[in-house]
Amino acid sequence: MKEILIKTVVWKEGKHYVALCLNTNVSSFGNSQNEALKSLQEALELYFEDVPTSKMSKVEDPDIVQLTVKHA
Repeated sequence: MKEILIKTVVWKEGKHYVALCLNTNVSSFGNSQNEALKSLQEALELYFEDVPTSKMSKVEDPDIVQLTVKHA
């Protein structure tokens, strides 16, 4: 089985933690950071059953930056 290194962001949203894979835009959540990451790992394993890894976006060194937008 091939191992894939992916970039993931985790944050707390209300009572839950959200984990998002930047390479695939697949996300999951849990009651703790570890639970969210475990759920994301399961979701990604299912995702890659149907989608080849060649469709994965390459994310090298992401930066988290603030951006201000205007809306009505």
